[in-house]
Amino acid sequence: MRVLVIKTTSLGDVIHTLPALTDAARAIPGIRFDWVVEEGFAEIPAWHPAVDRVIPVAVRRWRKNLWQTLRSGEWRAFKRAIGETQYDLVIDAQGLLKSAWLSRYARGPVAGLDKDSAREPLASRFYQRKLNVPWGQHAVERTRQLFAQALGYNVPEGLGDYGLTPPTVASDAESPAYVVFLHGTTWVTKHWPERYWRELAERVSALGVQVKLPWGSLEEQARAQRIAEGLGLVQVLPRLPLAGMASVLAGAKACVAVDTGLGHLAAALDVPTLSLFGPTNPGFTGAYGRAQRHLASDFACAPCLRKVCTYQPTPADARQFDLSTEQPLCFTRLNPERVLAQLHTLMSAKRAD
Repeated sequence: MRVLVIKTTSLGDVIHTLPALTDAARAIPGIRFDWVVEEGFAEIPAWHPAVDRVIPVAVRRWRKNLWQTLRSGEWRAFKRAIGETQYDLVIDAQGLLKSAWLSRYARGPVAGLDKDSAREPLASRFYQRKLNVPWGQHAVERTRQLFAQALGYNVPEGLGDYGLTPPTVASDAESPAYVVFLHGTTWVTKHWPERYWRELAERVSALGVQVKLPWGSLEEQARAQRIAEGLGLVQVLPRLPLAGMASVLAGAKACVAVDTGLGHLAAALDVPTLSLFGPTNPGFTGAYGRAQRHLASDFACAPCLRKVCTYQPTPADARQFDLSTEQPLCFTRLNPERVLAQLHTLMSAKRAD
C-alpha cells in the first residue's frame, strides 16, 4: 500500500506526525509513504524508515513572488512530482486550505479532517473521506487517530513512537557533558526573558556543565552572544542545518526550551527536555515523549494564546519586577531558580534510568 502524506509546516507539526507513521507501519505490513513538506523541513520525513520519497514544496516562498514561481518552472515541477504516482490514499494531515489545495494535484482518494475537526473547516470540502477527530487532546494523539481511521486500524495503546533514524554522528565518550538552551522561537510572547537565560547560563556554568546555544537568525545569534558573554563554559554554536542540530541535541544530557520546533525535535530524539510555557498550552502542543517535562506559567492570564501581550502591569507588578527585562510577565512564575531546580530533577531522573 502506498500513501501520500501532506503535512507541510511547521517544524513541530511535521515532527508530531511521525508517530502516526510508526503506528501505521506496524499495523499494515508493507505500507510505504511519500510526504509533501515545506522545503525547509524536508530532512525530517526522510529520517523515518517508512518514508520512501519526500516531495518538497515552497508555498511560503512562492507566495512572495507568484510570477517568478510560475516563470521558473518550480510550480510545474511540483505538480509533476506530486502527480506522477497513483496512491492508494492521500492523507491531508494539516487540515488547512493550503494543504487541501495541494491535495488536488495528487492522484488518489483524499482523506482528511471533517469540518468540526479541521483547523480551517472549509478544507474538508476537498476531501472524499471526512474523518472526525475530537479536539481537546495533544496534536500527536489527534494525528495518530486520523491515520488510524483513514487506514483502518486501532490506535496502539501507550505513548507514540517517533521511529526516527536520523543521520548517525560519531560521539566522543570523553567529551564533557553539556546541556542545550533552545532560546529561539517565533512569537514574541513565547520568549523566556533574555535576562533569565543569562542567569540560568551562569548557574549551570557554576556547576561545571557546558551550555550550547544554537541560533537560526541574526537576532537569535546576537541574543546567544549576549547570553554567553564572558562565560567560558557557554558556547555559541555555528549556524547548523537540521541534521547538524539533531546531532547536537542527540548528544546533550538535557535541553531547556521555550515553545519551539527544536524542542519537539529534542523530544523526538528522546533527549530529556524541560519546556517553558507562558502564553501557550503544553497539553495540546507541548513536547511529546519520554523524559519530557513541561513547566507552565500559572499567571492570571496564562495561557492566553496571544502573539502580542495585552496584559497591563499593575503598580504591584512594577514594584516586584523589572518591567524592562522581565517581560512577558507570565514568565516571572518560571524564574531561573525554579527552572534550575527542575533541570536538576530531570537530569537526575535520566541518570537513574
